[in-house]
Amino acid sequence: MLTFPQIDPVALQLGPLKIHWYGLMYLGGFAAAWWLANRRAKRPDSGWTPAQVSDLIFYCALGVVLGGRFGYVLFYNLDRFLAEPLWLFAVWEGGMAFHGGLLGVMAAIWWFGRKYHKGFFQVGDFVAPLVPIGLGLGRLGNFIGGELWGRATDLPWGMVFPRADELARHPSQLYQFALEGVTLFCLLWWFSSRPRPAMAVSGLFLIGYGSFRFLVEFAREPDAHLGFIAFDWLTMGQLLSLPMVLAGVLLMVLAYRTGTASAAR
Repeated sequence: MLTFPQIDPVALQLGPLKIHWYGLMYLGGFAAAWWLANRRAKRPDSGWTPAQVSDLIFYCALGVVLGGRFGYVLFYNLDRFLAEPLWLFAVWEGGMAFHGGLLGVMAAIWWFGRKYHKGFFQVGDFVAPLVPIGLGLGRLGNFIGGELWGRATDLPWGMVFPRADELARHPSQLYQFALEGVTLFCLLWWFSSRPRPAMAVSGLFLIGYGSFRFLVEFAREPDAHLGFIAFDWLTMGQLLSLPMVLAGVLLMVLAYRTGTASAAR
């Protein structure tokens, strides 16, 4: 088995203020998205300005944080929320959910589009290739923090996570980093580098993330307070990812049946 690297989850402490690696990963994801978005905005006839890019990243950051927290509370801890509604605001205890963050970003895209008179999928197709960077960095933050570990395994790369128990487990955070971060970014960056019909890039993102997340959930330990949702194998992560895949397939079909090629992003 592999030895879990004992990395202090606190990257920097200034008096009572603790800056965690997980938070820095979020900042790194937003910074990288801003830089890459500006690169694409500089292309001829991109239809984007630096000011619009900055506003878009700000709106999406709000969507990720607010949506991620609401999603974690409603999808994974609804009982506690109903018993303690104010727990929603206990952000210092941690707790974010990707699917909630996705809904938050969708709301931010709609809000941004209304302000700048851009179509929902015009913005969505521009944003989609940038998202995996933050996803990948976030999973590295999970790994450094020794959280969201995988199921027990006897494979040679199994790892003991001190916060879990003494069993060797899948380093599922690294699986997600490789699939949802690196692989999905390369796929979307390549796909969006040529003109595609409106909705196609967004559709591919939904299919890619939903499929990768569904697969990795077979190696990831289900949330202790939820366990399996059905069939002794279906997890909440898989249940929430299935609609993403179906929606992505629908968008791809509509894009190539009715869409017209948009400018390369």
